[in-house]
Amino acid sequence: MSEPVVVMEHVSKHYRQGSTDVPALRDVSLTIERGEFTALCGPSGSGKTTALNLIGALDKPTSGSIKVEGHDLGSLGRGALSELRRDRIGFVFQAYNLVPVLTAYENAEIVLALQGAAPGARRSTVMKVLGDVGLGGMEARRPDAMSGGQQQRVAIARAVAAHPAIILADEPTANVDSETAEKLLELMEKLNRQEGATFLFSTHDPRVMARARRLLKMVDGQIVEDQRKS
Repeated sequence: MSEPVVVMEHVSKHYRQGSTDVPALRDVSLTIERGEFTALCGPSGSGKTTALNLIGALDKPTSGSIKVEGHDLGSLGRGALSELRRDRIGFVFQAYNLVPVLTAYENAEIVLALQGAAPGARRSTVMKVLGDVGLGGMEARRPDAMSGGQQQRVAIARAVAAHPAIILADEPTANVDSETAEKLLELMEKLNRQEGATFLFSTHDPRVMARARRLLKMVDGQIVEDQRKS
């Protein structure tokens, strides 16, 4: 059996608000295997985004350990963490986070360029993923000439282009209409089933929860239910 993509062991995260210590995560333990299509669900403030930020090495836990593909995040220096984020973790944010002056092609190419991939290899990969996400022919468009759904498709293409170990999707359907949300979910489900891409969502969208094959319900910084669908 292959090594899990993510292992969290007794992870807590506290924030300081003035003189008050505010717990965002409380003793969370979690394992994500390759190929999962899993959603962290729960109300605002339940700890979903905090968990994704910790797994994505965008923040550090107050206590506990997190491993991504066997790499203990707490033992890695800043450079090694940056390389891990670049090479093994894909991000899809609700606000898209595209570079406004770059085209769809250039936005989707960013990670591969940072990795130093050869121009020919970058082009073949980027053209394929843009086609996979339904943006063939739109390579030269900049974000301001695209709809919200199209921008999120570019963000998904950017996230999957380098074949990361896991794609962290933080409320990816929050800023699009219902029809677009369904199409984006169909796309990510297709990438999961056909390409083996591992997805972990944070969401309170019932449409995401309906499609997820594993639901992790969070309340007050704790996972209170772990439901696997057949």
